[in-house]
Amino acid sequence: MSFKRFTPSDFLVSADSVTAPCWTNNVYDLTNFFTSSQQENSSQGDYVLAVYQTSSTDSTAAIQFYLGYANKLGSGSVAYNSQIPQYSPSSTLYGQWRNLILEDENAQFLFGAVTQSDFFIVSVERANYKQSLFPGSLNLVLTGSSGAKIFLTDNSNDISVVPYINGTRVYQIVSGSNGSAVSTTTGGSTVAGQTVSGSYGWFVPDMGAILLNAQALALTANSGGIALSYSGSFGNQANVANGYNNTRIFTAISGGDSFELNSQENVTSDFVFVRPQNAEFNYTTNPSFITGSTGAVLYSTSINNPQVYITTVGMYNDANELLAVAKLSRPLVKDFTKEALIRVKLDF
Repeated sequence: MSFKRFTPSDFLVSADSVTAPCWTNNVYDLTNFFTSSQQENSSQGDYVLAVYQTSSTDSTAAIQFYLGYANKLGSGSVAYNSQIPQYSPSSTLYGQWRNLILEDENAQFLFGAVTQSDFFIVSVERANYKQSLFPGSLNLVLTGSSGAKIFLTDNSNDISVVPYINGTRVYQIVSGSNGSAVSTTTGGSTVAGQTVSGSYGWFVPDMGAILLNAQALALTANSGGIALSYSGSFGNQANVANGYNNTRIFTAISGGDSFELNSQENVTSDFVFVRPQNAEFNYTTNPSFITGSTGAVLYSTSINNPQVYITTVGMYNDANELLAVAKLSRPLVKDFTKEALIRVKLDF
């Protein structure tokens, strides 16, 4: 066996971005949406509602994403204690996402240039994406009860600097497609894909989440919304009944019949270049080529004109421990007149 020490020039580190559809069976555009009535009518349904690509009773059913409704004042859902109406599943979800993204219990959600106190949550099933969601791949169609329809995307292609909140990427959701907004006229002024109630929400790719601005969706079609009817109150905590808001946003999504989304993963590759030069690795170490008694070479052609075939590259550490093995697709002939360059790719 022959050895050769690698030098720093023999190593190269490269990173590639790999994208793939988020939905089951590598489906990019999800057009069928199903929920479980059992979950919807249970206490779990007060918090989140799981959405499947087929009937929840089907053997192939898999959760695609979860829906929830968050309200700062706890409105829109039944309070844990009727004597303390501001504490309910909707306020719990609001506090949870405020802590996850804003990391400050006094901070508020700013959709575009408007501060809002409630929003819908679309949380992609963690097993459905790799490292994060892919900015620019979001295309979500929502439909209201009046037939109004809007096409939503993130604004990743319209900005030159990636926006961060506490180290987390946060893009605005706007009307448009494939990461670019379509300018609309609302309130007498032209705004790039937004409404008088702000943007349509936040796209948070590193957390696999989409926050939809409930106030923007509740606007009429002429104002850029879909006239989404949902249960919410902000001046007080009077509205503590179960508003089934998770079901209401589900109806808007399923009525749109199109939810496109990709995931993204950065794959780091370590390239190792193995360079057998003309004077190296020309003799075999196979013991069958020498005599067992004198150690003489049995074949004269292996003395003056040796020829071997490289089939495997092994990489060792300084303790002579084998760390990795690379197999060539076919044997590579080697003699004093030939040099070789073998590139080994390590993915991790």
